[in-house]
Amino acid sequence: MFTGIVRELGKVAQVEASADGARLTIHAPETAPGVQVGDSVAINGVCLTVVRKEGERLWFEAVQETLRRSNLGALKPGDRVNLETALRVGDAMGGHFVQGHVDTTGVVQKLVPQGNAVVMVIGVDREWMRYLVPKGSVAVDGVSLTVVDVAASRFSVQLIPHTLEVTTLGRLSAGSRVNLETDLLAKYVARQLEYMAARPSDSSPAR
Repeated sequence: MFTGIVRELGKVAQVEASADGARLTIHAPETAPGVQVGDSVAINGVCLTVVRKEGERLWFEAVQETLRRSNLGALKPGDRVNLETALRVGDAMGGHFVQGHVDTTGVVQKLVPQGNAVVMVIGVDREWMRYLVPKGSVAVDGVSLTVVDVAASRFSVQLIPHTLEVTTLGRLSAGSRVNLETDLLAKYVARQLEYMAARPSDSSPAR
């Protein structure tokens, strides 16, 4: 479990592709000292397990399903990635509950300056819009953000200067592909409503 509060901008050192997926080597001088092999780290919002640690470098393995559902498959040496270690008991809950299970990806449609902030408009398949509501939460490349507005197949978020500086979101442009994880509570509520709607009505006479 994570909170969507990025702790470090890591740097991709190496990507080794294989038939099973990819092995990622990440230079993470701030994150590496505090994790061990077997620990979970969110990379651009994707929960992966540390399989090797050496100095300031961490190694992760991503299977084909992960590469298909996220933007990790497009990473190359030199790219920056958002890093967050798993939430520990007693840690401050600064963002919202993030599982590190990316639902889908979206595409940045435009970036609109608004004072010292930026409004980012993201296009996404309509099926995911039911989980997005104004003032609700969403994780974009692992960053916990508040939804500003929603439309049929897009939504917007506002990025403050700090977010632009300490995450990869400040490096994006129109056409960039981003990982999206919708709010966990919204998904459970939607699933319960679907279940209730699908149940046959109780037509038995009252006694």
